Amino acid sequence: MNPGLVIKLRPAGPWRIGPDSGARNRVDVIYHSDSLYSAVTSAMARMGMLGEWLDATARTETPAVCFSSCFPFLDELEFVVPPRTIWPPTSPALMSARVRWKSARFVPLSVVQALLSGEKLNANQWSVDGASGCLVPTGKSGPFRTGVRWNAAVDRLSGASERHATACIEFRPGSGLWTIVGFADGAARDRWQDPVKAAFRLLADTGFGGERSRGWGRAETPEFTEGMLPEMIIQERTAAPVAEVAEASVLAPDETAELRVTPAPGSDAEIIDEALQAALEAAAMEALAKSEMGEPVSEIETPVEVAGPNEETPREEPPAIDPDQKEPPREEPPAVDPDQQKPAREEPPAQEPDPEEPPVEEPEPEESPVEEPEPEGPSIGEPEPEAVQAAQAEPEPEPEPEPEPELHELAALAAGRPSGPPLQAHWMLSLFTPAAADAVDWGRGSYTVLARGGRVESPSGSGELKKQIQMVAEGSVLYAESVPRGSAADVAPDGFAHPVFRAGFALSIRLPEVH
Repeated sequence: MNPGLVIKLRPAGPWRIGPDSGARNRVDVIYHSDSLYSAVTSAMARMGMLGEWLDATARTETPAVCFSSCFPFLDELEFVVPPRTIWPPTSPALMSARVRWKSARFVPLSVVQALLSGEKLNANQWSVDGASGCLVPTGKSGPFRTGVRWNAAVDRLSGASERHATACIEFRPGSGLWTIVGFADGAARDRWQDPVKAAFRLLADTGFGGERSRGWGRAETPEFTEGMLPEMIIQERTAAPVAEVAEASVLAPDETAELRVTPAPGSDAEIIDEALQAALEAAAMEALAKSEMGEPVSEIETPVEVAGPNEETPREEPPAIDPDQKEPPREEPPAVDPDQQKPAREEPPAQEPDPEEPPVEEPEPEESPVEEPEPEGPSIGEPEPEAVQAAQAEPEPEPEPEPEPELHELAALAAGRPSGPPLQAHWMLSLFTPAAADAVDWGRGSYTVLARGGRVESPSGSGELKKQIQMVAEGSVLYAESVPRGSAADVAPDGFAHPVFRAGFALSIRLPEVH
């Protein structure tokens, strides 16, 4: 998280934002971040801080301050260029709705938050304003519209006149433009927050964009909101509470669970259940006695059958049982001596020796050497054998199995890229020129580029064409290992007196994962 600053500008008249083509009868509806940086740099030069400002931003690899582009707002609705990966919606229900989602160039932040959280949009609540290209609530107008102001150039000597037109943006009451300022850390915020506020107050009086000599581009006193990024813009979706999960598991039991019914005490079903249990126990005891006597045992049959509640046959009532009558004692099977179960083995009678025959001496069997068992443990004072030491040694731990590769590693191997840390999706809110240290995977994501040019406005020389470069546009989604930083390219004409920087610093928001 980095410190941030949200600035709202409420225009006091028409604004002119020059298009890339430079045509006077056309106007752009986004005040891009490179033009905003140029305006703030001009204000810093008037305040005597130009050199220090350039050292902290354009002349370093880690800029202390970066700006987003200026987007429209209407009352409490703040519009933004949506991420290209989630807009326009691809749901079949939304694609078949009457709303032309693809025509919306600006979308409220609440809609972006809903789409990132996996929520569905209601087509009856939204419509696209054709004049501004904003997605607005149904029945509400857009924040601005484009118009053309006609003027006549008069030659004071000859009296000839020439009519020409200039396009501009006209804002509705309660609307305007808002932008985001991002600081590298707390020290950068403490150093540059007040100068940036002073620069915006100065620009609100002198004007932004073109035709400032006619009073265009001015605004009321800017509104500043301090906070931390990206929480000021978008918040990640939180997990569902545990109580809701537990309630869902209770409401959805296992369909294969067995249903068990316990009879009420004292009812007929309980009496029948007890009689059935007693009969089963008696049959089991009789079968046990027969098995011990060696008699064949037949299968135990259930002596009592109970009709179910859905059967049409009438249920026979069991005989009444007197509670005072004591249960007759059960006859225990006769005890069987285990020694008498099998007939004793008959030994042959002993033969008396014949006195006439001489006694026969039986040869004594040769004694075979008997190996005495070795003692289990070593005797006291003797060293323990190596075999015993190996047996008593602790078993070696089994090698842990190698972890399976992660999904991002498999995707990298499939695409032929070196596997490394997972790439993160970054939603660009400014124009972006990649720096040498930005590891962006240009094979992924969704992005578009703009050709940016223009003319130099400087005391050393004005009107010369700047070098044209390609920049990644707002709303693009780039995949990189870390947060992209961007750079400021020198677009001064060849042989110009000083460098002319075009800011391509990245102000991006890491998109949360949608599950």
